[in-house]
Amino acid sequence: MTGARWRKSTRSGNNGGACVEVADNLPGIVLVRDTKDRDGGTLMFTPGAWRGFVDRAKTSHPR
Repeated sequence: MTGARWRKSTRSGNNGGACVEVADNLPGIVLVRDTKDRDGGTLMFTPGAWRGFVDRAKTSHPR
């Protein structure tokens, strides 16, 4: 998506590629992609759905 500013997820580690990137700077959407396969596809969430996903991931898999 044009204008997306990608950042590595704070939940991604330095484990050789098991990382995702998130772009949450576009109005009304949050984009997610695999760091090691950036052209392999992008998931698109509404901001509310993304917040729900992140909240659930935090409670399901605490650090």
